[in-house]
Amino acid sequence: MSQVHDHSGGVRSIEVPIPDNPLGKTLVYVVDTDRGPVLVDTGWDDPASWDALVQGLLACGTSVDEIHGVVITHHHPDHHGLSGQVREASGAWLAMHAADTAIVRRARSTQPGRWLAYMTAKLVAAGAPEEHLAPLRAARPRSVPGLAPALPDREIVPGELLDLAGRRLRAIWTPGHTPGHVCLHLEESHPAQLPGHGRLFSGDHLLPEITPHIGLYEDPDDTTIADPLGDYLDSLERIGRLAPAEVLPAHQHTFTDATGRVRELLAHHEDRLTGLLTLLSEPLTAWQVAERMEWNRPWSQIPYQSRNIAVSEAEAHLRRLVKLGQAEAVTGSEPVTYVAV
Repeated sequence: MSQVHDHSGGVRSIEVPIPDNPLGKTLVYVVDTDRGPVLVDTGWDDPASWDALVQGLLACGTSVDEIHGVVITHHHPDHHGLSGQVREASGAWLAMHAADTAIVRRARSTQPGRWLAYMTAKLVAAGAPEEHLAPLRAARPRSVPGLAPALPDREIVPGELLDLAGRRLRAIWTPGHTPGHVCLHLEESHPAQLPGHGRLFSGDHLLPEITPHIGLYEDPDDTTIADPLGDYLDSLERIGRLAPAEVLPAHQHTFTDATGRVRELLAHHEDRLTGLLTLLSEPLTAWQVAERMEWNRPWSQIPYQSRNIAVSEAEAHLRRLVKLGQAEAVTGSEPVTYVAV
């Protein structure tokens, strides 16, 4: 049975399960408009997730074929996975920021073998040991969730109100977790008159107890040296200044004191960067940095796929230190090592 929560003021949420994932579920929001319900995100592309979404909409007093539109906070499959099925069932429009739409378009055209080769090369450059690389070298290219996502048909333009009849929902570009991540500011009085400025659908940008993953923006064809952590920290400060009365995130639960949570996350990353500088008193590869960073469990207990994510996060922090002029790559090192300046 789907878990549905009424947040008042024409906003409800549906708990849509994510199979085999510690996050457990995505909170899909149903926003009433004068032209019919609009969804914020849709959940993972899986039969059980689809059933939960369909049942949840019925519990909300509507149905999937009545959905007028879908606003996607970012392209990850636990948010965008079911968007295509929703559109097929309802004729709804799909809206996403252009930067993430570009990723969707690329994912649809890139062969799985290309991704496999790209990821292997990235891990080699990061200094991953051969025992970690061996399964990738032996893997056969196959389709995985998120490699054939629905192509959105509308663009979310930062700063603009979305076309939601009878509602004031403004897009705020918050890159970091992905290049095109957006938060959505409901510029309406809080139904319970909580102090602050409206309500914020925060996607994965701002979560009550979890620090969102900030890794490198993966693009086999892009040679730009992006700074995802710098993007994220700037985006966090923007949301802190907004000071919404309540945050409606895509995971866990709603919460107040967005400004306090922003301060916690800024301090967390500042501590990580400081700790990294201490580690970099000697030259280290990105893999060695990841091994030595603090995670929610010892490195020996981190599963295979999660180690790839951890290395990407370590690289994002290294990029930030290099951009700040506090660390540098050691000339001629292969795999590349980094050292504090």
